[in-house]
Amino acid sequence: MVYRLYTEKKAEYASEAASVIYDIKELLKIERIKKVRVLNRYDVENITQELFDSIIDTVFSEPQLDIVHYELPEDDADIIAVEYLPGQYDQRADSASQCIQIVSQGERPPVRSARVYLLYGELNNDDLQKIESYLINPVESRKASLDRVETLKMKTEQPDSVETIENFIAMNDSELKSFLSVKGLAMDFDDLLYCRDYFRTENRNPTISEIRLIDTYWSDHCRHTTFNTHIDNVFIDDQQTAKGYGHYLKIREELGTAKPVTLMDVATIGAKYLKKKGILKNLDESDEINACTVKIDVDVNGKN
Repeated sequence: MVYRLYTEKKAEYASEAASVIYDIKELLKIERIKKVRVLNRYDVENITQELFDSIIDTVFSEPQLDIVHYELPEDDADIIAVEYLPGQYDQRADSASQCIQIVSQGERPPVRSARVYLLYGELNNDDLQKIESYLINPVESRKASLDRVETLKMKTEQPDSVETIENFIAMNDSELKSFLSVKGLAMDFDDLLYCRDYFRTENRNPTISEIRLIDTYWSDHCRHTTFNTHIDNVFIDDQQTAKGYGHYLKIREELGTAKPVTLMDVATIGAKYLKKKGILKNLDESDEINACTVKIDVDVNGKN
């Protein structure tokens, strides 16, 4: 059985709700919003009713600060619930699960959490869409269902078969340019031309995964190329930025750097300068030039 509850900060402690309504009014320019309530939803499975009841005021809430609900309020609010995407780390749920295990001295139960926003005001569909886009970062989260669930076990979906790019090796230059544009690839036309000619030698069409993989690594190569591009003429309008760039040039003179100005040099010169001054004594030097590693002693249970 899956047990569900909601916790909400009391009005005098509802700082997050105040922050959300401020952003909706000031950033999204939606003046029709009148009130926002923020609830944390918890679903927990594989525990007894007795254990669930005993941890409501210790694991899930603080009686001095929180109000506990077992159902969503039945009023005229528009509701948007947000949860992490499958595979994303949910610290709130994980912490609750660990605390329940400490209390029960048993197995760690599955816990899932969601953030529920109750929106009050004469909001239209356009308003709600803007607010939803503001509240949900599609990289890590998604809109959650308001329905109760029978289990927290994740359903494994059978992935679709990998698409093979039909007629890729038969594409002429015009078709290949169109493919490059439609797919939004980072590589340029000559790179894609090289891929086509390579797969011709294998006498097969590539899968979209193969092209995406090549494109990803090529994009990484392009970033390194960009960082090492020589910068000959710099024009800076912002006074503060210009001052910082001038400081960078003075450091170059002090270090006796004769190589061209590059973004890579801008990124790494700080560590070089601190090393020369004897300030950065624990720098880990290696052939890797796009990262700075510093060695430190870490105290682990009284041992370094």
